[in-house]
Amino acid sequence: MSTTPVIDVDRLTLTYGDFPAVKDLSFQVERGELYALLGTNGAGKTSTLETVEGHRAPTSGAVRVFGKDPRDRATVRPRMGIMLQESGFSPDLTVRETVQLIGRLTERTDDTGRVLGLVDLTRKATTKVGQLSGGEKRRLDFATAVYGTPELVFLDEPTTGLDIQSRDALWAAVDRLREDGTTVVLTTHYLEEAQQRADRIGLMHRGALHREGTVAELTRTLPATIHFGLPSHAPVPPLHAKRGTDGRFLVETFGLQKDLHTLLGWAQDNAVELRDLEAGPTRLDDVFRAISAE
Repeated sequence: MSTTPVIDVDRLTLTYGDFPAVKDLSFQVERGELYALLGTNGAGKTSTLETVEGHRAPTSGAVRVFGKDPRDRATVRPRMGIMLQESGFSPDLTVRETVQLIGRLTERTDDTGRVLGLVDLTRKATTKVGQLSGGEKRRLDFATAVYGTPELVFLDEPTTGLDIQSRDALWAAVDRLREDGTTVVLTTHYLEEAQQRADRIGLMHRGALHREGTVAELTRTLPATIHFGLPSHAPVPPLHAKRGTDGRFLVETFGLQKDLHTLLGWAQDNAVELRDLEAGPTRLDDVFRAISAE
């Protein structure tokens, strides 16, 4: 199996006039990964992805997909599926015609019925796109992206507008693609999806890749937290704790297990109830907020 990264971005810079949208950006996506590229507003994420997808030329630097220039559409495009935030499909084509058209344009082959069944649109096969609901259109977007089981799939806000059942079905389909070796690049504002599913995450801020790593690597840069309330008669807690305006205490710690053990032992020894006790590691959204605040 090839050891060449599926995506290799090397010192990418993109400028619009005098404005640097992306500055000296480098990252790689390995074969079979689910890589989440996330960013604060105006971070340059969309411009980066448009370049990787072959829609935009770099101002400087290099981008390779499967070892090729992504603008080499004849070589790269048949191996790549793209689910955009808004597809722009013709409202006068039926669902089946739309899937078949994208199949011909990408030069991939598949069974249209299988793909429609994958996204629960079989009963809508003869319905015109303009008559679909917002959630049905998102499922159609996904169907066209995964038609022919491409080696690389871009999912841009894939679950926006989907109900819980449709979200679960979409992620189940993504899991099956990954079992077949498909590489997935995800962008989403639902940070819990990235936290649950990404092998690695790149966090962009102001045109640069600010942090990159697994969820564990990113979240351990900030302390874990313990929240709890105490009755009025309770003695002073054994840990350094800040009291919020709601009366609850907050402990920030890089030794969660040790400090939680200390707190629970103190509560038992003093017959104190720890009210609404919550303890856990930092979440990805906390890392995101910390970057935004810098």
